[in-house]
Formats: sequence, C-alpha cells, structure tokens
Amino acid sequence: MSYRLIDLELSGPITPVPLESGQHGFGIVARWRGRPIGFHLEEWPAGALVGADELASIADRHFAEAVLAARVEDALPPSAAGDGRSGPTLSIAICTRNRAQRLARLLRSLDELRPEPSFAGVEIIVVDNGSTDDTKGAVARFAGARHVLERKAGLNFARNRALSEAKGDLIAFLDDDVVVDAGWLAGLVSAWRSRPDAGGFSGLVLPYRLQTEAQLLFERRGGFRRGFKRIEFRAGNYHNPLFPVGAGSVGAGCNMAFDRRLLLDLGGFDEALDTGAPLPGGGDLDIFYRVLRSGRAMVYEPRYAVHHEHRETLAELQRQYWSWGLGLMAFVAKSRRSDPELARRHRAMVAWWLGDQARAFLRSVRRSDLRGARFTLAETWGGVMGFAGEYERSRARVAAIAAEAS
Repeated sequence: MSYRLIDLELSGPITPVPLESGQHGFGIVARWRGRPIGFHLEEWPAGALVGADELASIADRHFAEAVLAARVEDALPPSAAGDGRSGPTLSIAICTRNRAQRLARLLRSLDELRPEPSFAGVEIIVVDNGSTDDTKGAVARFAGARHVLERKAGLNFARNRALSEAKGDLIAFLDDDVVVDAGWLAGLVSAWRSRPDAGGFSGLVLPYRLQTEAQLLFERRGGFRRGFKRIEFRAGNYHNPLFPVGAGSVGAGCNMAFDRRLLLDLGGFDEALDTGAPLPGGGDLDIFYRVLRSGRAMVYEPRYAVHHEHRETLAELQRQYWSWGLGLMAFVAKSRRSDPELARRHRAMVAWWLGDQARAFLRSVRRSDLRGARFTLAETWGGVMGFAGEYERSRARVAAIAAEAS
C-alpha cells in the first residue's frame, strides 16, 4: 500500500491530481504562499482522480483555520527583532556513513535553494564517518561542500568533528536521509530574526515519500511532526511541568541548528549518546536539554522544514521505536545524575512516560491493533534497557573507540 504526497498551494487555483493504480490515498502538505501550514492523510480509491472541488472541500475541513492564521500573519508588519544586526554566518553540517546516493540527494536540494542574503556567508561540511562507498566522490560533485573524515565511529563523534571544523556563527545539522524544503534557509533566518539570542532552533519534519506500509504507519502514528505553529521553548514561557526534561517536544535531531559558540561552551555533544547501532538515540534530547538548562531559548519554526525518508520496512520501524525508548531513557538516566537539582522532574518524567506507554498499549489492544501494541512494547523495552545502565555501558564503549583512535 502506498499514498501519493500532494503539495497543495492554497493561495492559488487548485488542480485535479490523479492517483496511480497502487496508490490507495494521499497525504496533503498544505501551503500558503509556499509556507507549510498543515498536513493531512486521506484514504481514496486506488487509481482514481482527486478532483479540484474534492481537494478544496478537504482543504476547507482541515486547513481553514491555518489559512486564516496565515492571512493574519501576512497582514501584520514584519517583526523588528534581529533588525539592526548584521546577519550571522552559517555552517551546514551533514554527518554520514555509506549513504552516498541519499547524501547526493540532500546536497542537490541545498544546491537548489535560493540565496538567502540575510546570512553573511554559508559553508557546507560533510563529515564522513568511515564510509566505504562513493561518499567522497558524491561530495566532490558539489562545489560548495567540503569533505572531512572522522574515523571514530558514532554520530556524536561526527557531530563534534563538524563543530570543531565549522566557522559559522550558527551551525545547522542535517541527517543524510532528509532533503530540505524550498523555504528551509528562509525559515531558519525567520527563526533567528524572531529570537537572535536563542541558543538553538528546530524545524518541521515532513515525510519524503509514503510508498510502504511502514512509512504510512509511522505518519499515522504522528511521525516527527511538532505542529505548524512557531513555539518558543524557555523557562517561564513554555508551560509544561516536565520542562526542560521533556526535551523531545523541542524537535528532532535530523533538523536542528545552534549558536556554535554556545555548543563549544557546553562541551559539544555527549559522545556516549547517538553512538550508532548500540545506542542510536538520545543525542538530540541531551543537547536540547543542555541548551535550555544554560538559560537560552530554543525556537521551533515550521518554515525551517525538511522531508525525511522514513524507515521502509516494519522491522526497521519497530527497531526505530525500540531505539526511541532506549535513547530517551539513557538520556534521562544520565541527566538525573548530572543535574540533581531537577531530580524530581526526572522521576516525574519516568513515571509519566511509563504511564503513557501503558495507555498507548491498552488503546492498541482495545482497537485490536496488534502491530501498534508491538511497536509500543518495543519502545517500552528499549526504555527499560536505556534506564538499566545503557548510558554507562555506552561510555565504556566510546572510551574504547577513542583510545583505539588515539
């Protein structure tokens, strides 16, 4: 089963869209003057035409409020925040290993962006984490990209290498399995202008395609989306009793940016998190948390958007949910020891998460959704492993990797 993805621009005429014989529905990325304002999945007869009137009716039901908000925003004078400052320089960091084709796809999408004059300069750094394919050749085909080799295996080793190589005022991290939206660079500028003293920025993550059952299931369960409204995460502004321990609400590691100087002051990424196969997560949560604990805000901006290639098979998707639980609880276990001032919130986070997992499991059982129940059990089991000493085991592993490389 697959769905067609439709980019629906609502500020102009709507045209019919045909589905192919294997497409049993569609996902709409709704836009207003290019800006993403909503997402919706709709089941539809395979091979049928989706008429303009039918698309308009769906848009009226699901995006009318978002269109009104976009119209109001257009009518307001532009924000004065950030004006009067010279634009920042930007380093774009891509950490990759043995994904030359996907890397080339991402570099092409960056190449197609319109120049954004608000940035005083932009550089692209590709950190190759020991590839054996044509990664170096893929980078060489893009004049604006620089290839750097990091031999220590692990995503956060690679992120820290990018941090040490970067020269920009801001550093944006992109995973190699995304492509950037046409408004990605302008969205980052918008977020920076709205809050130039923020410590970091995160953005919307949309599906790149919905061609397998696993990709469709992932989106039906919420995907990576954090909504289509700008959010400012800072103490006193974001009212969540678990703030900032519930750092997952900030965004996703495949699309995040930071004040580079702040990351250096914080000591960079924790190399015992996001290590690759043994502990493939937690690094983004940890850095969001530490930025927020430094007293600096994080800003979520939906216009700063990417399109992510979701896991293709159900087995890969189930492992992803397992890794989410593992990474989350490894991060919580680390933070409750390194930050005893917030020990009560860390305990509350564990209690809330276990309750949420239990509620999700029971909902799946009541609906006879056994696959959903398996996903929840996988995530819960990952969480148990994460909380039961995975961070310490990971520290020992990365220490051995670093010693071997020295």
